Amino acid sequence: MGSRFNQRDQKRKVNKIYNIAITVVSILIVIVAVSIFLSDDGTDTEKATTEPKQTVEKDAKKKVDKPAGKEEDTDLTKEDEDEDSKATEEGTEEDTEDGTDTDTNTDTNTDTNPDTDTNPDTDTDKAEDAELVEVEGSGDGNVATTYKSESWKPVGTEQSGEHTTSFQKNSVDWNEMSKAIAHGAGIDQGNMRLWWLQNGGSPNTAIGTVSDGDNPKTFRVYIEWVDGSGWKPVKVEELKTNDKK
Repeated sequence: MGSRFNQRDQKRKVNKIYNIAITVVSILIVIVAVSIFLSDDGTDTEKATTEPKQTVEKDAKKKVDKPAGKEEDTDLTKEDEDEDSKATEEGTEEDTEDGTDTDTNTDTNTDTNPDTDTNPDTDTDKAEDAELVEVEGSGDGNVATTYKSESWKPVGTEQSGEHTTSFQKNSVDWNEMSKAIAHGAGIDQGNMRLWWLQNGGSPNTAIGTVSDGDNPKTFRVYIEWVDGSGWKPVKVEELKTNDKK
């Protein structure tokens, strides 16, 4: 009985030792595993932290290197702008020279053709510039003022040979009479309103009653024919009222 009890007691002790050993080993295994896990996390964290720093350093180097290239690009751009500016100035000088030549030609053409009538108001301007002299009227109660001018000249003619006065509307003679009447009245022929045109008492005289468009001021213009030169105004009467309206 005593030997069996001893054997059981020894087995219990051995089992207890085994249990303690297993527990210690388990604890050691857990500690080692935790240490390994923590060490791995620290390594990854360091790697992750180191890589961004390297990336930032690389980017910084690139940014530092870029200004040199920008300076080169800026220099090239300045050279291109200088060349473009020079080309523009040369083109402007050429255009200016061409414009000067054009102006010279225009002046030459104007001087070459001094008699060309390019202004439709030429007759009106001449009439306005004419020195009008007030003279004694005919006694007509409807006449406000009568005047003449020594500067009135014949208006020219397209007719040749013996002249015959024609009161046919829009004939050559009619149009030339209208031009002389407008010249005497100082009215633009294109805006003149011809109220009446009649014979002046002889084959080479005529009288026209006109106004400047719808302007109520009315004129009675006396004209006469000058051989080879056309019709010429000789007297103008400013009327109080339009007696041909």
